[in-house]
Amino acid sequence: MEHQDLLSGFIRLHVLHHAAEGDLHGLWMIEELAHHGYKVSAGTLYPMLHAMEKKGYLTSRMERVGRTRRRIYNATPYGVAALKIARERARELFREVVGTGNS
Repeated sequence: MEHQDLLSGFIRLHVLHHAAEGDLHGLWMIEELAHHGYKVSAGTLYPMLHAMEKKGYLTSRMERVGRTRRRIYNATPYGVAALKIARERARELFREVVGTGNS
């Protein structure tokens, strides 16, 4: 993904947003991100999910789907609190970066 270092924070925020809404799994998240123009490989997303879990933003459980097992992620209370702060900061940044057309 071009400019990955810059956009990875947006991807993490997007993941946390959906994890706070309910269950998500990696393949669904890759497809969801693609709908928003992010081309993220499994080799990028899964380490990101694991790191977010290790830092306490996400929790996961294994779930059987047919013959396969799938890791399901949800936001922790810590992750939900971080999301709230990140939303406030994103609004502030959006106003500054995008502006109101008065620049």
